[in-house]
Amino acid sequence: MPLSPRCPLAASTAPRRTLFRHPNYQRLWTAATVSLFGTQVSQIAIPFIAAVLLKASPGEVGLLTAIDFLPFLLFTLPAGVWVDRFPKKRILVFGDLGRAAILVSIPIAFALGGLTIWQLYVVGFLNGVMTVFFDVADQSYLPTILERDELVEGNSKLQISQSSAQILGQPVGGGIVAALSAPVAILIDAASFVGSAVLILSIRERLRRGREATVDDEVAAHEEVTAARQSEAQVGGMRSQITDGLRYILRHEYLGNIAATTATANLFGNIGFAIFPVFVYRELAMSPAAVGTVGGIGGAGVLVGALIASRVQARLGIGRTIILTAALFGPVNLLIPLATPDLALLLLSTAFFITSISNVVYNVSQVSLRQAITPEHFLGRMNATMRFLVWGTIPIGSLIGASLSEIVGVRTTIWISAILGFLPVLPVLFSKVRAIQTIPTEDPDMSPAA
Repeated sequence: MPLSPRCPLAASTAPRRTLFRHPNYQRLWTAATVSLFGTQVSQIAIPFIAAVLLKASPGEVGLLTAIDFLPFLLFTLPAGVWVDRFPKKRILVFGDLGRAAILVSIPIAFALGGLTIWQLYVVGFLNGVMTVFFDVADQSYLPTILERDELVEGNSKLQISQSSAQILGQPVGGGIVAALSAPVAILIDAASFVGSAVLILSIRERLRRGREATVDDEVAAHEEVTAARQSEAQVGGMRSQITDGLRYILRHEYLGNIAATTATANLFGNIGFAIFPVFVYRELAMSPAAVGTVGGIGGAGVLVGALIASRVQARLGIGRTIILTAALFGPVNLLIPLATPDLALLLLSTAFFITSISNVVYNVSQVSLRQAITPEHFLGRMNATMRFLVWGTIPIGSLIGASLSEIVGVRTTIWISAILGFLPVLPVLFSKVRAIQTIPTEDPDMSPAA
């Protein structure tokens, strides 16, 4: 049913066991954790290759970030339709294995003496395409194995994995890059994707808490989803279904404003983030190990955010939590352009720590809300449309940052990025989002709460 003041959002208070006793969630969480640890290595290694080994210009480094996220602008909307039409687990496994194969090309080219910035562009684009499908399927898969009142806990535990990966993976990644060389270190990330694929393959479909799924359960669930897909296919083709996803988000009294806040935060933030490797490695003369330490401290912030997300939501309400954390996007990032070589580790670590806390609490809140208020058979298109709207701005911001850095310089560009970060809170601040108290548990229908 549509969400409205007549139907207040209420979460179940019934006691339940931890999700770590939920077999399917155990496998999905472990797969995510393995993959996240590997990804931290590449997040240190690839920018280091571009900025230091290949000596790319600030504009070229910024272009690398833009290309990495360009697939989210090009393919996210059709990906949502395909995710709703095909088994999500199969898409997850294919995405993991595909990214592993793509990343392996970097150490191979390095060993042969042929690694170039152009190969990094190709790898970034292809990896982005795989990530588009994986991420849309991933966010749509969690609600199929958890109950709605378990989503906040499920997303929070996944955020804890992300924080743990950053705390350990970023510093270790910096050390691995220094010890083995950046291209060789990327093999660790490739191996992590293979491990994730194996774990996801072991998940039993439709296994719910407290009981094993029977054959009849699985058949009934398959028939239900198939009937929904056939009904939608009769209404219109892919273009029509993409339009449905856009209409659902943009007309929704909650989702449209959340999309606007997240999209502008990514747009303005990536003006500076696109050239961040040039800033830290060249202007601040930081080592990969030091940059990894900053990332690790940011990971500690992710851990804190994941641990306090439920408590903050319970105290402030979902809506106020979203607004408060969005308001922190800009002010904290002012510390970054203030950094000097002597103060870089202190100021950057502080900025990353506080920003990570607010980002995690924000994401746990808004993602859990999105998952709970969207019908299961529509989750793929909803998540794909949100990805298109909020991540599609990342390559645009990166291109702006790359261009500005060539005109006004790297540090000035980062100042501009931080100042613009004060604006994203406005869409949720002046909306009905602030009135939301808790995650809903009732089955949603397709009517936007407008």
